[in-house]
Amino acid sequence: MRRREFLNISSGAALAATLNSALAETTESKSPPRILLRSSWQTVNIGDIAHTPGVLSILRKHLPEARITLWPSSVDNGVEQLLLKEFPGLTIAKQGSTELRRAFEKCDFLLHGSGASIVAERDLIRWKQETGKPYGIYGITFPRKKSSATSARSQDAMDRSIQVLSDSRFVYFRDSKSLKLAKSLGAKSPVMEFGPDGAFACDLRDPQKAREFLAANQLEAGKFLCCIPRLRYTPYWTIKKGRTFDPIKHARNEAMKEQDHAPLRTAIERVVDETDLKILICPEDRTQMAVGKEMLYDKLPAKIRDRVVWRPNYWLTGEAVSVYVRSAGLFGNEMHSPIMCIGHGIPAIVCRFGEQTSKGYMWEDIGLGDWLFDHDSEEEQQRIVPAVLKLATAPEAAREKAAKAKALVQRKQAETMRTLSEALDA
Repeated sequence: MRRREFLNISSGAALAATLNSALAETTESKSPPRILLRSSWQTVNIGDIAHTPGVLSILRKHLPEARITLWPSSVDNGVEQLLLKEFPGLTIAKQGSTELRRAFEKCDFLLHGSGASIVAERDLIRWKQETGKPYGIYGITFPRKKSSATSARSQDAMDRSIQVLSDSRFVYFRDSKSLKLAKSLGAKSPVMEFGPDGAFACDLRDPQKAREFLAANQLEAGKFLCCIPRLRYTPYWTIKKGRTFDPIKHARNEAMKEQDHAPLRTAIERVVDETDLKILICPEDRTQMAVGKEMLYDKLPAKIRDRVVWRPNYWLTGEAVSVYVRSAGLFGNEMHSPIMCIGHGIPAIVCRFGEQTSKGYMWEDIGLGDWLFDHDSEEEQQRIVPAVLKLATAPEAAREKAAKAKALVQRKQAETMRTLSEALDA
């Protein structure tokens, strides 16, 4: 104000009016960036739920001035309410809605959230064709064969994906093997680098439910490990209406389920026998309560079951995270519960197999390669139990390792947001 008054006195009213008008126009032109986040793929898996609040948390931290609109595939089962409570300034624009049409007009940039592939590839093409505005892709795996598929993608499909990657202002791959594949196939985005899955930053909480669950099952903070089962293919036909039974996937699940869970059972037995820790068998998706009971809990010796808790019902991400952060660590056949654990400095061991694509190799990218094991390798399988025991018996060292990985992830997140900021300013 004083500067403007000085201009009026020393330079004349006309010059002052001109300069003040130019200042006002400059101020008005710097409106907050508007980002359309394409994410929220499904709600039957707490990992798929976690992608969105994770990316929103990163945006809130590094680009607090940005106005975010979420374009979801699904926010049912109470997830919409969770997101709006945690991010009160968020606008949700569902498919076919007036809000989505407005977002196409008003938003400056489309950000494709983390996922198992370019999940919304057709929507990125639509955005480019209808608006001509830029987009970026954040924390994805790029596979030749999608995790839900039994055969590789066609050459035409791969070529289309490479073009979508090349048209992007940036692409962050959540595992370096995906980055290498995309480059080998000719993808030419200006920025193509490793960038962590957005779920590392998910901090949804439901401490009240977590405390009630832990108390009801006599699980004390720091005195239990979590264990998560998983079949080779998620049997969605058991939980989604209209999804037909897949005999090929079912046969593969049946053929491999003993091999893929036997090391976990042995680890549970050894932890209970050799430490004072308990075990919580819990799910990442709605199919895994049954898997945990069949392949883990029911096959354990009766004498140790009083120190093993099997969770019979599904939970949402907030309750799961609130339990994980009270645990001594986690191991199992899933990916996103370990991601959320490491995001909070909690040790986590990942066991993978070929049907999960290359996403598990992100553990190598963040310095946790000795906590990654492949069920398709007999040699690696034999190292699962010793690794779980070491985590259980040397908790301080395990937490230190987890903390280093968390710090690396956070540095990478900051780098990705600088790239996004530059894209918004371009």
